[in-house]
Amino acid sequence: MEKEKIKSLFFEFLRYAVVGGVAALVDMAVNYAMLFYILGATKDDKWQVAVSVAAGFVVGIVVNYILANIFVFRTAEQRRRGMTAGAFAIYTIVGIIGFGITEGLTILGTYLIGEEGIWYIILTCVVKGIILFWNYLGRKIFVYKGK
Repeated sequence: MEKEKIKSLFFEFLRYAVVGGVAALVDMAVNYAMLFYILGATKDDKWQVAVSVAAGFVVGIVVNYILANIFVFRTAEQRRRGMTAGAFAIYTIVGIIGFGITEGLTILGTYLIGEEGIWYIILTCVVKGIILFWNYLGRKIFVYKGK
């Protein structure tokens, strides 16, 4: 692979990481606002947690999709491929698979190392890194056809 192509992919990935971070913050903010301000949940309210997590996930996916199509996947071909209902559906499926992988790796990791202290934080960071790569590569391959 030529040096310029590698550099371009590197900066595309960095832009994707920033967009993913913004989308994650939006996800968490919607989750929190929904849970405590809209639904008025307490620590024992389980269905409200499920609803608020789902709401945050949905809004986060939409924000990620919009920002990625503006700031990350910027070529004319990428925009043509990315701005369709089918592309959004695939984009969402990749995100749902990433959520499932997150759940699985986190459960496996807590089984192996426990869920207390610094090890859980390290586990969470490792899983987030894996999912960042999964989301980028999955969307790059399946939505933008590797372009």
